[in-house]
Amino acid sequence: MGDHEAPVGGNDLSGTVHGHSVQAGHVAGDVNLNVLPSPARQHVIPYEVPPLSARFFNQVDVLARLDALAAPGRDVPVGVAVLQGLPGVGTTAVIRHWAERKRALFRGGQLYHDFAALREGREGADVSEAAGQFLRSLGVDEPLIPDSLHERAARFRSRTAEQPLLVVLENVSRAAQVRALLPRGPGSVVLVTFGGDSGELGELSVDAQLVYVDPLDAASALRLLTDRCAGAVAADPAAAARVVELCGRLPLALDIVAGRLRTARSLTLARLADELADATHRLSGLSVGRSRSMTAALDLAYGALPPATARLYRLIGSLPLTALDEPVVAAAADVDLAQARAQLRELEALSLLEAAGDGRHRVHDLVRLHARERAEREDAPASGRAALARVLDHYLRLTALADRAVRQDRLRVADLADVLRDVPDPFAAPGGAAPLTWLEAEYPNILGVLRAAARVPGLQVPLWQTAEALTVLFLHHRHLGPWLESLALGAAAAAEAVDPAAEARLRSLRSRPLLDLGAPEEARAELAAAVACAEVSGHTVLRASVQEFLGRCLEHHDLDAAMAAYRSSLALNTAAGEERGAALAAYFLGRAEDAAGRPRAALATLRDARDRLAARADHRMAARATLAVGLAHDHLGETDAAVRALTTAAEALHTMEAYSYEADARAALADLRSRTGSGPDVVRPLLTRALEVYEAYGSPRADAVRARLAELGPA
Repeated sequence: MGDHEAPVGGNDLSGTVHGHSVQAGHVAGDVNLNVLPSPARQHVIPYEVPPLSARFFNQVDVLARLDALAAPGRDVPVGVAVLQGLPGVGTTAVIRHWAERKRALFRGGQLYHDFAALREGREGADVSEAAGQFLRSLGVDEPLIPDSLHERAARFRSRTAEQPLLVVLENVSRAAQVRALLPRGPGSVVLVTFGGDSGELGELSVDAQLVYVDPLDAASALRLLTDRCAGAVAADPAAAARVVELCGRLPLALDIVAGRLRTARSLTLARLADELADATHRLSGLSVGRSRSMTAALDLAYGALPPATARLYRLIGSLPLTALDEPVVAAAADVDLAQARAQLRELEALSLLEAAGDGRHRVHDLVRLHARERAEREDAPASGRAALARVLDHYLRLTALADRAVRQDRLRVADLADVLRDVPDPFAAPGGAAPLTWLEAEYPNILGVLRAAARVPGLQVPLWQTAEALTVLFLHHRHLGPWLESLALGAAAAAEAVDPAAEARLRSLRSRPLLDLGAPEEARAELAAAVACAEVSGHTVLRASVQEFLGRCLEHHDLDAAMAAYRSSLALNTAAGEERGAALAAYFLGRAEDAAGRPRAALATLRDARDRLAARADHRMAARATLAVGLAHDHLGETDAAVRALTTAAEALHTMEAYSYEADARAALADLRSRTGSGPDVVRPLLTRALEVYEAYGSPRADAVRARLAELGPA
């Protein structure tokens, strides 16, 4: 037997046999064996990446980053990218769209494997099977495929050495799964979607680019919805825009609602928007059948979390936090900072949190709803309440420290000596955060926690204490709506806790944003209650402070009564030895004197107040006194002195981030300049800056400034 062909005889057997062996019952005569080669099997170039079944929209930046992976002259022969994004954001669609666009680049073909089967326990889903699948796709006969993963990976590299290849690996959970399947051919690209833990992602990122896929922008999301159900969008574009936002601009969610609109003839976009607006039913509204739903997509990621991180995920759903840093996570979960950091990384690796540039993590609305549903299903209500109490205590400590870092000698009713004892002060540490910057970033979280705490018995005291401390932010950055709400929550909590001093303080403070919002009657009602509570408290400095606030309210309709209130405040502060309070009362008295048509007397009072405030290093209030001095000079016709004082005040207030008062100074300076002959090129920048601040803080003064700018005409 050998490599030749022979006629085969005996027992009526004859013919030609292909192969390396012949079996015959009887052979007679001369034998010549010549085995012919098997017919060649034609190799088909594999293009295994599944096609898109619907139009693709936007993600221009992501596609550009993938284009760079395949660009000629790159530093590495094989480009590797890991695409990350929220469940439902469309990472798979991005890959499939790019693969179709770039098909001509990959002469060796396109290979595809989904590792999700491994997590579901199906046979043949590990990396060895993936390597075997790829070798078969590249034309390697089954008998020639090695048994071991090591040999399969080596054979795969040899087989892919000559031509560029695209390899797509979805739902990877281990870095080793990618390393074993890296092709060797120059110009090859490997695209990965990841579903493992943060450690594996960190290991993988050493050799790969991480490409984050964001939700669609509003215009692209609306185009996607229009493409899927154009008639419904054309009939009600306003409702369509609402639906787009309620879907979080996630392609999966938009595809689901489009499917519902196409199949339920009685469903309109307006009805759908109203349904999704109810947060308790939003996720159930984003489903078509059992498997195609936002809940299913989020469940898949949630199921990959370790138990401790899954618990944190559920706590995030139960807490009103829009952004998370490591300290608040540590407080919520009752763990140390190292554990909080590790759990945040695990959530980020599965794209359940998005890392922000400021070191915090943001939570998508649909992720939060899913986490809340899991918490309601798996945890006792007491778990969420305990976490809320820990987070409230955390914010009380930090807000109080920030308040004291801005100004130590401010009136505070809350006695926080025990609360702050042995607490590290992050604002005093070298390189620590600026207190107002931290408060500006965190106040939406703090306000959300105050709202939630108002519904939980037993949290009234830390609630009003936090509201009092948070006022320091709003004194500098006058977010009037949030300030008003935080003080209302604090005053109600103080009343519930039967603490008249706290209630007097918070109600008197609340008169400030009410006056700024043009609601003097409501301000007077708050102050009437504050005066009564202050008298009951017997707190002399508090009584003086309430009289000061009362005077500021009375200024709007009775200047004589206002000046009487200021004099009362001045006397009470002086009797209590409260120098700063006395200086503040003098400042407000001087302003009232100026408003009453006595600018010369006002100048003397205001200069005295300014000097006393400056001596106490209260530069912010001294700058406000300088602003009032400038106005008094203007009323006396002393233009040069008025311009100097107003300019000095505006610059100082800007430096100290007292932007609302800076805007007042610039608006006053613009009015003075306009009246004294300055042209639009001088006046317009002053009004533009004032309008920017007023609009940012929701001040009703914005309308008047906007009108004045319009009168100046175009720039």
